[in-house]
Amino acid sequence: MWNVWKIWLCFGAVLLSCSGYTWPLPDQLSAAQQRELKELQEDVETEISDICCNNGLKRCCVETKKSLAERKIEEWKELIDSLKELKSTPDEEKAMKWLEEYNEELRQRQAKSAEANWAQSTNITDENAAKVVDVTMELTKWSLKKMEEGKKFDTSGFSDDVKRQFGMITKSGSSSDEEKTRKVAEIGTELEKIYSTSTACLPSGTCLKLDPDLEGILAKSRDYDRLTWAWLSWRDAVGPPMKDKYAEWVALMNEGAQENGYADKGVIWRGAYEMPNDTLEEMVDGVWEKVKPLYTQLHAYVRRKLSETYGEDKVLTTGHIPAHLFGNMWAQQWNNIYDIVVPFPDQPAIDVSDTMVEQGYDPLRMFKTAEAFFVSIGLRPMPQVFWDKSMIVRPVDREVVCHASAEDFYHDSDVRIKMCTKVNQEDLQTIHHEMGHVEYYLTYEDQKTLYRGGANPGFHEAVGDTIALSVNTPGHLKKIGLLQNIEGNQGTEFQINELLKMALSKVAFLPFGLLIDKWRWRVFSGDITPDKFNTEWWNLRMKYQGIKPPVERTDEDFDPGAKYHIPSGTPYIRYFFSFVAQFQFQQALCEEAGHDGPLHTCDIYQSKKAGAKLKNMLSMGESKPWPEAMKAITGQDKLDPSAILKYFEPLEKWLREQNKNEELGWE
Repeated sequence: MWNVWKIWLCFGAVLLSCSGYTWPLPDQLSAAQQRELKELQEDVETEISDICCNNGLKRCCVETKKSLAERKIEEWKELIDSLKELKSTPDEEKAMKWLEEYNEELRQRQAKSAEANWAQSTNITDENAAKVVDVTMELTKWSLKKMEEGKKFDTSGFSDDVKRQFGMITKSGSSSDEEKTRKVAEIGTELEKIYSTSTACLPSGTCLKLDPDLEGILAKSRDYDRLTWAWLSWRDAVGPPMKDKYAEWVALMNEGAQENGYADKGVIWRGAYEMPNDTLEEMVDGVWEKVKPLYTQLHAYVRRKLSETYGEDKVLTTGHIPAHLFGNMWAQQWNNIYDIVVPFPDQPAIDVSDTMVEQGYDPLRMFKTAEAFFVSIGLRPMPQVFWDKSMIVRPVDREVVCHASAEDFYHDSDVRIKMCTKVNQEDLQTIHHEMGHVEYYLTYEDQKTLYRGGANPGFHEAVGDTIALSVNTPGHLKKIGLLQNIEGNQGTEFQINELLKMALSKVAFLPFGLLIDKWRWRVFSGDITPDKFNTEWWNLRMKYQGIKPPVERTDEDFDPGAKYHIPSGTPYIRYFFSFVAQFQFQQALCEEAGHDGPLHTCDIYQSKKAGAKLKNMLSMGESKPWPEAMKAITGQDKLDPSAILKYFEPLEKWLREQNKNEELGWE
């Protein structure tokens, strides 16, 4: 005897379908709605065929189908909702109730975890570190318990949204062994503490912190030997204490992954991008091959300029460049050596740091300036709790993690930024980046807790940087009163200067953003063993970046630990993704804003249309696979480097002319 829901399916068969009929997809539906309806169609037609068509109910009403095609969008929305209800079973209703309770408890636990981590980051003590370990343990144990509960549901007949949530819950890389889980948390805390509290000491006994002391030397000094000392001292301070702890951390992370059916932890990290058949590396490699020619031209030009500055005995005009000469502790961005490589020194410079000081800017005013941009495009102002609880300057009475970050506390719009702000243009850009994270948090805060995240980790990184592309244009800086005596877009020489400066930040970063996780994926897989950590690190840096260590390094050293994201265990491919995606986002938003001119001159400030398009994507959170979010903002469903290549097209053409007598590459 048929159940009631089967009768409804038969009614649906008469109304909606019969064997061989293709459902109409009216133009009024959005692409996302069409996809949703198509997915529902396929699932329901299968059930209709099995239950109704095979039981002699094959009537297909042509007029009814015709009326379906003529429905208004509101009626189609009702139809989609009714189909979801049609598919819902008592088991699914039970599952949805379980998910509702899960999401609420997850929210509360995430809030508790965020508070513990914030306390430790803004006041590094053994007591706070112990609290982080305890809270992490509680969250892990609860997640593992809920994962096992979730696996008891047969989700095969559930709606896509319910399936997605269960898929997120039942994927874990944590060990069920409580002692191992605690050890992972303890080692992670220890590694971060080593990074955040280490110093390099001069013969006089004066000890220098990474930020601002050692980073300041790398950025401003042009003394080859002093640069070598700062570069080497930092690595010698943090690397050796970390090496064995890091190897143990990797082993424990892999044990947890393997216990849950994964080959290694790297598989789980790549899984965050939901790429079929674990093809994330293949995708980013393909993107890199397309942007590599631009990087190679930039590398050759900078190499020649550095050789002219330091002498060919220190920097050859062929091969690899010493890693300590790029104005950055990690050679990841080269904008601090703009004074060395500037193409046309007589053109006016666009660095408003001195102007900011002259105009009385302080960290608070810098944050208010960033907020004003987001509000101008229709996004939310920072809530009062943001101003009450953020840490925007380095405290003088305690050790803190100065690495800038934004945090979501999962209740009452509690969002914060932690940053040791300095009054300069670079930090103004960083503030926009971090506030981009905050706007993302605020825009998707009404999503289920499971969906309170970026479409993928790279989306979160790209949002603020997209805004910064506008902020750094001369036109915008002039609008907000930070740039004077610059008229219009100036001439070709001025444009080349500005594009080169931007390339030193954006293009120079790409191979670094790629290789960090290429190294870690191979570490997790066992392809790189602890006795080869450092050798393989430098092999990748030489291969992708075309740089080399300024002094001999051995496998007794652990230079990966000198970069924050290694001891903190933060996946890094997100930054490579974001440095490409932000140009896709910018191109789409500029078109929406009606920008007329080269992409590198676009400023979306005060464009509510551009802001609405951005907000629509942000509101999706993690509720859909990232290609759908990408399509919502760009019209494309893939990571595409054509926008970044278009942005720098005038510069690449100029570089090719400058490098026509250079030996390109470094192999």
